Amino acid sequence: MPKPVSMEKRADIIRHMQAGKSKAEIAEWLFVCVRTAARVWAKYERRGSYAPEPIRSGRKPLACGETMERVMAKIREAPDMTLLELIDWFSLPISRAALSKRLIKLGLTYKKRRSIQKAGGAKTPPGRGANGARNRAG
Repeated sequence: MPKPVSMEKRADIIRHMQAGKSKAEIAEWLFVCVRTAARVWAKYERRGSYAPEPIRSGRKPLACGETMERVMAKIREAPDMTLLELIDWFSLPISRAALSKRLIKLGLTYKKRRSIQKAGGAKTPPGRGANGARNRAG
């Protein structure tokens, strides 16, 4: 695939087309194909800009924008809702994992309640776990 036309050449094509030169003359002078000059000019007439369009690759997300704003508002209203409850509430066409990834990207993560004791904070009764497997009966 050939390289895209530089912004400088695009600007030159537009400037010379506005001056009344033909596409063939411009193409020969700038060492581009006549079709390239025509495409740049058509894009300029259609959009008012000669900048290349952004490349849109990948799948479009099924839950985005306004939908995710409504989900976020519902989470603020009822923070104890599960992912499956949110999917059912809004009839979202996505999986639990996909919703989880979207919420993480938005800065929401599941945090345990502070009232729950941290792992490793509980004392082990004497005689259990002190020496690992040596205390097993057997």
